[in-house]
Parts: sequence; structure tokens; C-alpha cells
Amino acid sequence: MQRLTQAPNLAIATLWADALVEEGIAASVQRQYLGGVAGELPPDQCLPEVWIHHDQQQTRARALLHDLQHVPQRRWLCTCGEMVEGGFEQCWSCAALMPR
Repeated sequence: MQRLTQAPNLAIATLWADALVEEGIAASVQRQYLGGVAGELPPDQCLPEVWIHHDQQQTRARALLHDLQHVPQRRWLCTCGEMVEGGFEQCWSCAALMPR
């Protein structure tokens, strides 16, 4: 097993690990219960971590993690006429998907 990254909180760590697993990369969240001891231990040592189980998947896992952390922010005009901003991939007005 190899540590891939620290996450700012448990929710983000879980989302990242789940996305990796969805792509076929065996991953898990470690240190998920250390948040309660922050103060007794240095806070940066209590952050949850995402670990991958197979070292040979590290390059692919890092590339996927980079993509998850750097989602393009763009504006697009939906077919219904609504201007959709930010990282949204679906129109909040008519639920149409962002054109590719």
C-alpha cells in the first residue's frame, strides 16, 4: 500500500477514494477517526489520507486525482437558454447535460 494524498476532510477523502475505486484502482481512506484528537496531536497529522493498494497503479491514480482536484470551470449556454456557470455539468433549469 502507498499513500496517495492527504485530504482536507473526511468527506473529500471518501469522494476521492470512491472515484479511484470506480476507475478500478483499489483505494481506501486511512486516519478517518483521528479528527477527534486534533490538538493532542498536530492537526496536520490528523487529516484523513487516501491510500492505494497496488503500487503499480500510482501513476494512473495520481492523474485521476489531479483531474478530480482541477475540474474545469466554464460557462455554457444550455439549449433552454439558461447560462450555466462554474463546474456544473447539468442545467439546473431543464436538467440537460452540458454539451461535450
